[in-house]
Amino acid sequence: MTSKSPPATPKVYGWCPGALRPMMSGDGLVVRIRAPLGRLSQRQAEAIAALSRQYGNGLIDLSARANLQLRGISAETHDAAIAGLKVQGLLDQDAATESRRNILLTPFWQEDDLSHEIACRLECALLAAKDLQLPGKFGFVVDTGAAPLLQSCAADIRIERSGAEILLVADGAQLGLPVTVETAADRAIDLARWFLDQGGASKGRGRMQALLSRRAAPIAHSSPRSSPAPQPALGNTADGQLVGLEFGQITAKTFAALAKIGPLRLTPWRALLVEGARDIAPLPGVILDATDPRLQVRACTGAPGCLQALSATRDLARDLAPFVPEGQVLHISGCAKGCAHSGSAPLTLTATATDTFDLIHHGRASDQPLRETLSASALRTAPQILTEGC
Repeated sequence: MTSKSPPATPKVYGWCPGALRPMMSGDGLVVRIRAPLGRLSQRQAEAIAALSRQYGNGLIDLSARANLQLRGISAETHDAAIAGLKVQGLLDQDAATESRRNILLTPFWQEDDLSHEIACRLECALLAAKDLQLPGKFGFVVDTGAAPLLQSCAADIRIERSGAEILLVADGAQLGLPVTVETAADRAIDLARWFLDQGGASKGRGRMQALLSRRAAPIAHSSPRSSPAPQPALGNTADGQLVGLEFGQITAKTFAALAKIGPLRLTPWRALLVEGARDIAPLPGVILDATDPRLQVRACTGAPGCLQALSATRDLARDLAPFVPEGQVLHISGCAKGCAHSGSAPLTLTATATDTFDLIHHGRASDQPLRETLSASALRTAPQILTEGC
């Protein structure tokens, strides 16, 4: 393997965009919408589609935290887009409040069930804790259905079911603290304060798992967690139809078409749950088949939409998807940050220049490559390169 100069280190912001604090990208401002309880009424969803078309570039992302992102918003149109979100009840009081209200809720909650009630209590507690200065990416999960579905989703403090118990879990720990619907939110705030007291945050950054790699969780956390349930497959469910979005992106036109069918619940699996729907007709960019090979590929925005990306990613992702072995995941990243898939993947391609990628087996986008400077054309011509040496 020949040596080469490493690509420029991508910029790590250490915070996520919001609506009131957007982030500049290659195609304009990214305006993130944190829908209350991860649900949009039909009216709200149709309004978001209209805002995307009128003030952005007509593209909407669904993030791994089950948040929507309007792309292509300009500095000149940002205020108008914000005004539109405010009318729909989708805007927080200020950027600090927006940042604290970082809750991922299981999309299969029901009105007044445990998940719904705990999430509402936690949101109120976070909004009241104005002195709680958590890092920009610090987040919470509420996952108290019959079995935990969100253990693989990034979070710092989890409230999840374990058999007959509800546990408060510090991310990275195998044990948790039993809580009740009445105490869960307060104990979550206590755990967040413990994280800060233990030095988990530094310069506005820091995650619970990194802290627990240096010290143990609180001694009272002594109850074992349950194993996670498998990720739900696309298709009809008791609550509606779960449909996938190609690489987590959808056009405003298609988003509006789904909104006409029913209210939308946002999931961390790059999928939408369309309430009450059954057997939705095909729509551009919407994946209905649970065996579609695109579901095995994680691809970030890539160039030119992302300022950090060194190459385009999604056209290559479409071309290589049919060649990913069943049960494996291919991660195509425009830079070494690996935003589309933060963990290890069986197969990873990391862009190092325009249409040039390093190949990594069983690692992250920043890990040591098995093969370097593979051209996109070579990968398309001989996709078996992906798995050689596995």
